[in-house]
Amino acid sequence: MSQASVYLCPCCDKPLEPDTKVCPQCNQPVSVSSASLADMALPLVNKYLQGYNKALAADPSNQEAAGYAAMCFLKLRLYDKAMPLFEKAIDANYSSSEPYFMASICLLRGKKPFLAQRTDIDKALEYLAAANMIEPKAIHYLLLAYIKQDYFERKFLNISPSADEEMAQATALGASDTDRSALQSFLGINLS
Repeated sequence: MSQASVYLCPCCDKPLEPDTKVCPQCNQPVSVSSASLADMALPLVNKYLQGYNKALAADPSNQEAAGYAAMCFLKLRLYDKAMPLFEKAIDANYSSSEPYFMASICLLRGKKPFLAQRTDIDKALEYLAAANMIEPKAIHYLLLAYIKQDYFERKFLNISPSADEEMAQATALGASDTDRSALQSFLGINLS
């Protein structure tokens, strides 16, 4: 195996073959997703982030590592570090809904939408519309409902579709407690 084809586990640094999904050494997933990060302990998130940063140091054009690092930064609430990486991931892969969805969360910067700047709200809605054009998911509509309820309805602003209509769409797509829990984890709030 040539040096160029060596990949390292972001968790334990064991050399891996490309396309390895689970490290045979530490039994951890090689890549993270919004679902896997939702309940991940912060020390483990830091460990993954260190691995992705090593991959980016070795190859700054590694879009996959950039996207995974962005998700780790978001989980750690380091929004200013996450956002440029989400934008890079969006530019590199227009066909994946996850970077759009995660970037929309990042734009809220851990605050309730009511406290966010209107430009950030508009950009978050734009990213969520793009995510739903690629792959409509219940969790996307849950976030739309939350933003519309907390920002637009609290400020007595009209928007269509409304928060209730977005929630109905989330329900129609099978919104689950897992979706709500994952969204709450990334937002850092209780949606109840």
